[in-house]
Amino acid sequence: MLFSSCIFLFLFLPAVLLVYFCARSIFWRNIVLLLASLFFYSWGELSYCWVMLSVIAVNYITAMMIEDSKSANSRKLILTLTIIGNLGLLAWFKYAGFLAENANGVLAALKMPMVNLGVIHLPLGISFFVFHSLSYVVDVFRGTATAQRNPFNMGLYISLFPQLVAGPIVRYHDVCDQLTQRSHNMDKFTEGIRRFVTGLGKKMLIANALAIPTDQIFQLPHSEITMQLAWLGAICYTFQIYFDFSGYSDMAVGLGLLFGFKLPENFNHPYSAKSMREFWQRWHMSLSNWFRDYLYIPLGGNKVSESRTCWNLLVVFFLCGLWHGANWQFVAWGLYHGGFLGAERLLSEKGRQTASQSGLAGSRQNAGAAGIAPASSGKSNSVLSIVANHAYVALAVIFGWVLFRAESFPQAMVFYKAMLGFGAQSSSYPIAAFLTSEVACLIVIALFFSLPLRVYGHKILAAVPAWKEQLVSPMRTAWAMAIFALSTLEVASGTYNPFIYFRF
Repeated sequence: MLFSSCIFLFLFLPAVLLVYFCARSIFWRNIVLLLASLFFYSWGELSYCWVMLSVIAVNYITAMMIEDSKSANSRKLILTLTIIGNLGLLAWFKYAGFLAENANGVLAALKMPMVNLGVIHLPLGISFFVFHSLSYVVDVFRGTATAQRNPFNMGLYISLFPQLVAGPIVRYHDVCDQLTQRSHNMDKFTEGIRRFVTGLGKKMLIANALAIPTDQIFQLPHSEITMQLAWLGAICYTFQIYFDFSGYSDMAVGLGLLFGFKLPENFNHPYSAKSMREFWQRWHMSLSNWFRDYLYIPLGGNKVSESRTCWNLLVVFFLCGLWHGANWQFVAWGLYHGGFLGAERLLSEKGRQTASQSGLAGSRQNAGAAGIAPASSGKSNSVLSIVANHAYVALAVIFGWVLFRAESFPQAMVFYKAMLGFGAQSSSYPIAAFLTSEVACLIVIALFFSLPLRVYGHKILAAVPAWKEQLVSPMRTAWAMAIFALSTLEVASGTYNPFIYFRF
């Protein structure tokens, strides 16, 4: 059930809100949410609902065993077995077919019998609820959270429908108190509606519209891909995936507010970053933070040698790519980003050493920035440096998304060659067939709304007289109503409505 569907917007959500607020106590409200979440998941995955219920039951029991155990060795053993169980389940459903396919390539070369696992269905949202479960048992083991003794609250944490199938990844210690104590008021409810509508607008009015030229261009024959078409397809997808996923995350955060939950932010204008390191501090932040806290830091983080730190980054982003899908392209995409972060770190360290040797104390901070272009003391040079850093990140991210979107490595190579000017010199598919006036306007709008407008807006409001601030709230309400009206028209018309991250 998509958030951007008629049945969710006009039947499921109103019904759940009505029953939820009719319930008086937090206990019964949690029961309502739990049943609604299970129904929400069963709507699309009834035959595989047992997978999620098994994850809930196993982690509920093992977390209490970890907390109650008096032996450090026993706690470690239970944690290890629980992690193996969670990752084993994920590996079977998500990676068994991939591993068998690669093994069969080797077996075929050796003329040995093939492995036939048949078609293994990927349960919806398994990557997310398994990571939620892992964070829960690790938090209990570390003592940053206590084991949940109420099975209904445990089930609600894993299955809460706003974040169930596509995040954000909610770590247990961030919401454990909210499961038993959370506030409801009109300000929070109103903000939840506005946030949900904002996400719905991102999804329906920008992402879905840009998905059309993106898919059309990526479906063209390889011999027809010109430089203009390749760049247009890459740019459209760059904005499509951002507004698609950040739109869903906004809707999830907004829904959480409606039910009193404060879910973590998942995006912070990543395309305004000045380095790839900063990009990953702003893109899919809940996943980045998860890998940082549960993998990167346990591996040693940046408290080890520079070479080991770079290796840790490559390991993390190898797994980050693999998390997105059982495909060598995702692995390559992860290593691509890990390579950039490692290179930035080495250049940053080299810059710090140069500044130290030169005795330029003031340069240390600049050298420590993760961007590639060096900072300069001159004002004009500083502006050029900032522009160069933004351009570097934009190009690196766009080239990375081509690898992420392409159906195969050969198709990605075709796009890369075309983008660098070595593709087809002419095509029977003119650029005007895809770059219509509507698409051109959408790209400009997408670029505009990918900027941190809220920061600029707060600065402007700070200079506005107090009496004029009273106009802001009605304007925001009118803006939200307009977005909702336009979005629901798109929903009702049954227009093209894909969702990229459902496959992960």
